[in-house]
This record gives sequence, C-alpha cells and structure tokens, in this order.
Amino acid sequence: MKNTDHVLDLILATNRLKVTPRTGWAVKGVPDFESVADHSHGVALIALLLTDLIDADFDREKVLSMAVMHDLPESVTGDLSLGGSRLLPAGAKAAAEKAAMAELFKGHDFGPRWQAIWQEFEDLTSPEARLVRDADRIDLLVQALVYERTTGNLQLAEFWTFAPVDSFHYAASRSLISGLLERRPER
Repeated sequence: MKNTDHVLDLILATNRLKVTPRTGWAVKGVPDFESVADHSHGVALIALLLTDLIDADFDREKVLSMAVMHDLPESVTGDLSLGGSRLLPAGAKAAAEKAAMAELFKGHDFGPRWQAIWQEFEDLTSPEARLVRDADRIDLLVQALVYERTTGNLQLAEFWTFAPVDSFHYAASRSLISGLLERRPER
C-alpha cells in the first residue's frame, strides 16, 4: 500500500477522538461523560436509521462518510462547548476546523475528496448533509436525556434550547425529538 506510514499517522491522530471529552457535559457537571468518538458512533447510527425513516433517496455512502467525519477536526482542536464557542469571533471555530481538516488530510490522495464531503456537511448544501446535521443534534439530545435520567442532572436545558423541534430539517427527525421531549424527567 502506498503511503502506509502517512495513513497510519492519520489513523493515530484521529484515534484521539476516543479520549477527547465532549466538554459541554463536563461544564454542566455530568460525571463519566462521553467522548467525541462515542458521539460520532451515535450520529452514524442515527443517520443510518434516518435514511430508512425518511422517504427520500439518500446516498448512504455519503451520509455515513459525513457522520463518521463530522467531528474529525476535534482530534486537532479539541471539543468546544456551546458556551465556549459563542465567545469566539464570528467564523473562528469554522476556520480552525477547516484548517484542522487540511492538516489531517495533507498529502493524502483522498484528502480533497474527504474534505469536500466534510465541507458539504458544514455548509448543509445537500439533503445528506441536512440529514447528518439532524442526526448530530438528535444524538446530542438523546445523550442529554440519558444524563438527565441517570444522573439526576437537570441543568441541561441549554442543550434542549439549542435544538428546538422546529429547527430540524426532516419530519422524521422532528418526530423523534418530540418523542424525546415527552420522555424527559419532570423539571
């Protein structure tokens, strides 16, 4: 295989996602919170489910590629909480993540193609990108519900406010969010 060492460098760099904490949970005092890789797995599974729940012809390879890659930049930048991100200058987070992707894929023949798929997700320029964005936010709220139920931490309203039902692109996504809201503990 061509560039074995270079590919292994990419695999090892992105492996950091397994130990990169989702900092929003830590800030809210959730013990034993998920990693970015845990979240990415949830997004991929939900995205795959949505391709069957939504009556449209999605490119599944693109959907799964976007879901797996959507947070790869965080292997370089780390995860920024909602609270932390809002304090950055406009466009700073997006620029840092784009630079991180360029760094990760530099010198790889597939790099431009992978970066284009990731950018399509970031720009929400296709039905697949919008589906994965919905999956990303559904996974966030599934995890919020799990933490509310298992830890008794009811200080997670910020996450629910971040992703209201009407902000989701697809009816199936909105239905899932409505169902999650019905399952929330009394607040």
